[in-house]
Amino acid sequence: MTAPVLRADSPQRCDRVAGPGRMAVRAFQSWLVNYRRTWRGTIYSSVLMPVLYLGAMGLGLGTLVNQHGTASLGRVSYLVFLAPGLMAATAMQTAVGESLYPVFSAVKWQQTYQAAAATPLKPGDIFRGHLLFTTMRLTMNMIIFLAIMSVFGAVRSAWVVAAVPVAILTGLAFATPLDAFAVSQKKNDQAFNMIFRFGMIPLFLFSGTFFPVTQLPAWIRPLAYATPLWHGVALCRALSLGTADLAGALGHVAYLAVVAGLGLVAGERSYRRRLHV
Repeated sequence: MTAPVLRADSPQRCDRVAGPGRMAVRAFQSWLVNYRRTWRGTIYSSVLMPVLYLGAMGLGLGTLVNQHGTASLGRVSYLVFLAPGLMAATAMQTAVGESLYPVFSAVKWQQTYQAAAATPLKPGDIFRGHLLFTTMRLTMNMIIFLAIMSVFGAVRSAWVVAAVPVAILTGLAFATPLDAFAVSQKKNDQAFNMIFRFGMIPLFLFSGTFFPVTQLPAWIRPLAYATPLWHGVALCRALSLGTADLAGALGHVAYLAVVAGLGLVAGERSYRRRLHV
């Protein structure tokens, strides 16, 4: 009995030749096609954001903070305290920016996801392809941020290099569940406003980025400790200051990995339900 002949455009042939990993890379390449037209603008914003924040908050406001003592900051300047926290917070902002509206646009407005689902790409391939693009954007932004931190003199330890993958993991802890949520929205994007107002902004302000969480009221501190951003901020800061210990670092990484993993599972299910044909 002879084996069936697969045509070059047959989905079964594509799966056998490319494999699931290669198919996700193909989905990632479709995002790159778009990005080739817009990358210059994103590079400008990736540079301006840390420069403006570190200049205005780290140097400007930091002058006043340093005059009143830095004991609560670990006896380092406000700029040195602030910079690694902003790195983790920037990772969260990058992940949110690459997850909510881009996914909703691809599935609702432009319907590029539906077009991709009509090809040999499976919903899981589309999801993982977008995550690869988000990871690329996170990597670019975190490397740029670290370079600007160094220029501002906000680095105290060579271990700060390890803060880059930590910040990327922090971003993915937000990107995976937000992708899963965004692709499930069928009518409009009104729920995204709630995420920004009651999720992203409070996390940005009260997860230890601008001041130690210990200065918050005691009853709200457990909420801050339970957020992925606090774990990213705490570990990036410890690495930047050279105060990280192995047990604490592993705990932060494990927490972020679990959140990202749960979001990955949720995303696989949400994409399959929305894009299954």
